[in-house]
Amino acid sequence: MTDANEGRILTERDGQLFLIGFDRPAKLNGFTPAMMRALGAAYTEFEGSDARVALVHAKGKHFTAGLDLPRMAPHMEKGETLFPAGSVDPFDLKPPFRTKPVVFAVKGITYTLGIELMLAADVVIAAADCRFAQLEVKRGIMAAGGATIRMVERAGWGNAMLHLLTGDEFDAPTALRFGFVQEVVPAGREFDRAKEIALKIAAQGPLAVAATIANARLARRHGIDAAVDDFLPVQGRLMASEDVKEGVRSFVEKRPARFQGR
Repeated sequence: MTDANEGRILTERDGQLFLIGFDRPAKLNGFTPAMMRALGAAYTEFEGSDARVALVHAKGKHFTAGLDLPRMAPHMEKGETLFPAGSVDPFDLKPPFRTKPVVFAVKGITYTLGIELMLAADVVIAAADCRFAQLEVKRGIMAAGGATIRMVERAGWGNAMLHLLTGDEFDAPTALRFGFVQEVVPAGREFDRAKEIALKIAAQGPLAVAATIANARLARRHGIDAAVDDFLPVQGRLMASEDVKEGVRSFVEKRPARFQGR
């Protein structure tokens, strides 16, 4: 997707995994308009495929330096969205929302857009050499991909504002303490560890995985009561599925379940 000068978003199937790769390493994977459009297309392709989990990673030593501001500024001035109409939002802010899980492997420089994308994912594995910064205020703009919401949710007001309002860099242990990432591993191990987790998720019942994500999202957007009200109806639908029958059989037969998503 996209040409080499504009950067590319690579997509690849690996069994039940759908790999999404940032490919503009000479520019620290700085995002161009073409890459933004291609990322939306990649998430949409994943959602429409039979792949069970997406694994987002990057080529080169760094995850992303964020937006290529000179290329992006004209679109930002016009308030344009760069995702194709009807495409799944990688920032998980506007419908249509994805229904399947996304795991991230981040490394090196992971700035602005990179943080906002990973905070919109489900599980993030960070290399120990990660350098994070939400530095939009240093460019005179506001973080508009969800950081003002999710950094406060995860880290609390003071910790979020410390970095949102100063743009100061923070390291992987700090990101772990704030709940922005779920594990920190030695540099070079982040992709393999993220793939291990993605494969483990892919082995679970896909209907149950989707229901879990949907219920957690319901609680976040509409409150705990809405999520609780959904417990019994959703569980009832799951209990009628072939996956539950397989889950019971695998328990009795003391073997891993082979879920089909139906």
